[in-house]
Amino acid sequence: MIKTDKLKIYNSLTRKKEIFEPLQSSKVGIYICGPTVYDYIHIGNMRSFVAFDVIIRYLRYLGYDVKHVQNVTDVDDKMIKRAQKEGTTIKEIAKKYEKIYFDDMKAYNNQLPDINPRATEHIADIISLIKKIVENGYGYVKGGNVYFSIAKFKDYGKLSGVSINQLKAGARVEQDNYDKEHPRDFALWKASKPGEPSWDSPWGNGRPGWHIECSAMSMKYLGETFDIHGGGKDLKFPHHENEIAQSESATGKQFVRYWIHTEFLNIKGEKMAKSLGNFFTAHELLKQNGGKYDAKDLRYFLVSTHYRKPIDFKEEAIEDAKNSRKKLENMVNSVKHALEYEKNTLPVDRELESKIKNLKEKFEAAMNDDFNTPEALRVLFEFSSLLNKYIESPKSGASLKNALTTFLNLSQNVLGLQFESEKTEIPKDVKKLVEEREKARKEKDWNKADKIRDEIRKKGYIIEDKNDKSIVKPV
Repeated sequence: MIKTDKLKIYNSLTRKKEIFEPLQSSKVGIYICGPTVYDYIHIGNMRSFVAFDVIIRYLRYLGYDVKHVQNVTDVDDKMIKRAQKEGTTIKEIAKKYEKIYFDDMKAYNNQLPDINPRATEHIADIISLIKKIVENGYGYVKGGNVYFSIAKFKDYGKLSGVSINQLKAGARVEQDNYDKEHPRDFALWKASKPGEPSWDSPWGNGRPGWHIECSAMSMKYLGETFDIHGGGKDLKFPHHENEIAQSESATGKQFVRYWIHTEFLNIKGEKMAKSLGNFFTAHELLKQNGGKYDAKDLRYFLVSTHYRKPIDFKEEAIEDAKNSRKKLENMVNSVKHALEYEKNTLPVDRELESKIKNLKEKFEAAMNDDFNTPEALRVLFEFSSLLNKYIESPKSGASLKNALTTFLNLSQNVLGLQFESEKTEIPKDVKKLVEEREKARKEKDWNKADKIRDEIRKKGYIIEDKNDKSIVKPV
C-alpha cells in the first residue's frame, strides 16, 4: 500500500516540480547511469550515487515496488586506452574496476541495483535498436559506421535546452575521423579498428557508441517508456539528450517520464572532475584504504545538501558532518542503554506517541518535497532532542522503544545513515552490583553506594543517575 500521493519530483524535462505518478500505481522503474569501469570513481560521482540511493530508499519506504537498473559500461574509448596503457585486456580492466566500484558502493552504504547489465552482454539488443533507428529514417550508414541524424529529430534539445542551430561542431559532441553528414551527428555503431574489441553486425565488425548502450539496456529491463532516469548534471547533454533522441525515434513513444539530475560536487568552487585533475577518488578517502575519513561521515556529508544544489568539498564541512552524525549516534546508544532498565509494562505515553507521529509526518513532508534531505536531517535532530529529554524523565518503555524504532527507520532505512552500537548487554555480576547499589541508595548508605560505584567502574562501566533510576554504560 502506497503511503502518499504527495511526492513531488523536480523533472529536468519540464523544469518544474511535479506530483509523481508512475505508470503503474504500485511499481516504479528507475534507471541510473552507472560507471565506465576503467578507473576509480571520484567522490563527485559518489555524491550522485548516494543521492539516488536515498531516492530509491524513500520510494521503497513509501511502499513502491522499485526495479532499480544500473548499467556498467565495459567497452569504451577510455577503457581501450587504459588497457593499452596497462598492457592488458579490456576484459581484465573491466573486471578489476567493477569490483572496486561495487566495494565502494557497499562501503558508502548504497544498496546495489536489482539489475546490473553490462554493455558487452547486450550487443544483440543494441544492434536490434540501431536497426529500428535506421529503418525509421533517423540513422544512416557511412563506411561501416552508423550515425544518428540530429536534424531529423525535431525535439532534439528538449531536455537540455541546447539548440541545434547554436550547436557547433566539437561543442561537447564526440569527435572522430569518420565521414559524417553533419559534425553534430553522433555514432550509434563504430567500425572496428585494429586492436579494438569488435562484434559482427549488419554494417560490419564494430562496437556500439556510448549513448546507444543505455537506451538498449534501460528499455530491455524497464520497457519502452519508464518512470525515472537519473544521473549527474553533466550527463544531461549530450548523453541523456542523445538517449531521448535515439530511443523515441525508434519507438515513437515517450522514453522517460521523470528525469532527475544531481548537481556537482565542487572543490574550491570548481567542479570536481578527472579531466580537470582536481579530484579525490571515493576509494582513497576511506580510512580502510589509507584515507582519513569514515564512510559513515562522508555519507552524512553528502546527504546534508539537497541533491540539486552544489556541494563544496571542505575539511571543515566533513568535520561538521562527523560531529552531527556522532550526536545522533550518541542519542541512539543512550536510548538503547535506557531501554535496558525500562519496563514495557507501563501505560503508553500518549503525548510522546503523538509527538513521534508528528515528527514522522514532518520528515515525510520534507522528503515528499523533491527529496529534501537537509530538512529531513533537521527533523531528525528534533527527534533526537525529544528522545534525549525523554530519557531524563521516562514514563513508558514501550513508547521509548517505538520512538527509537521510528527514528532508526527514517535515519537508517531512508537516508542510509549508520550508527555504531555500543555494547549494551550488561554482565550479570555488574547488574548484581547495580542492584546492591540501588538498595544502598534507598537506605541512604551513601558510602556503600560510592564504593559499589567504584567497583563497577573497575569492571569497565559507569553509572549515570537519572532521577529515580541508574543507567549503566560502558566506560
